[in-house]
Amino acid sequence: MSKPPVLQTWLLAARPKTLSVSFAPVLVGTTLAWLETATVLWLPASVALVAALLIQIGTNLHNDAADFARGADTPERLGPARAVASGWLTARQAEMAALGCFALALGCGVYLAWHGGWPIVALGLAALASGWAYTGGPRPLAYTGLGEVFVYLFFGLGAVMGSFYLQTFRLDWAAFIAASMMGTLAAAVIVVNNYRDLDNDRKIGKNTLAVRLGRERSQIEYGLLLFLPYLLLPVLSNLTGMQWGALPFLSLPWAMRLLQRFVKEPAGPGFNQILAQTAQLQLLFGILLCMGMML
Repeated sequence: MSKPPVLQTWLLAARPKTLSVSFAPVLVGTTLAWLETATVLWLPASVALVAALLIQIGTNLHNDAADFARGADTPERLGPARAVASGWLTARQAEMAALGCFALALGCGVYLAWHGGWPIVALGLAALASGWAYTGGPRPLAYTGLGEVFVYLFFGLGAVMGSFYLQTFRLDWAAFIAASMMGTLAAAVIVVNNYRDLDNDRKIGKNTLAVRLGRERSQIEYGLLLFLPYLLLPVLSNLTGMQWGALPFLSLPWAMRLLQRFVKEPAGPGFNQILAQTAQLQLLFGILLCMGMML
């Protein structure tokens, strides 16, 4: 693939097809707070949204450079072309851009910490540290089978409950259930990525959870992560009194088709579409959940 124009290169390096994984949970957490308080603090919500996007983009850029340095992005890799491995960016360019994103996220965090206090300070620092540790350091999270746990914690619990706390200055079980819904769907995106790359990852010693579980059990894992949010919908409706809490079930047929494709399709480039559509499913589920709260 020839080198894209500069702006397109940076856009591809940011991995736009999965960026909804970071902002959909912020929307859910903010909408849930509105359901319980009938008010929205727009500035904290907007800054939290920007910070979440910056952390995800920074993590992606750091991942691009770190995987190349560790030899993970080989010619046999089945995923989309990576900017550093393809020679579109140098590793230093990607690392400096990642640091810039983390620095801007830290700047957002200063305001959020002033607004939300020490709980937000702890959450922000943990998110930044984990964004770097995902593929950095002596024992990267992505190389030790903890990728799904990282995504569930920070793009589920952290994003939803943190956004909820910024609006209400408290937490409750409804926020935890909503966060678990969004977190498991976000983790399903990582399962697709690791399942696609399982054979290559095993060769280079990248011990993702897919490598540890194998293909059959990874298929079960993907199915559980896809369908657990639907099982939790009645629990959330009961906790919040939502009259339209069943609205996200409209996305269930799509989830069933994705699982069918995941199980039947041979591991290969076709999984790039499944990955993008899994991220889109999380976004659709989140939008429908927000609509159910607002109606």
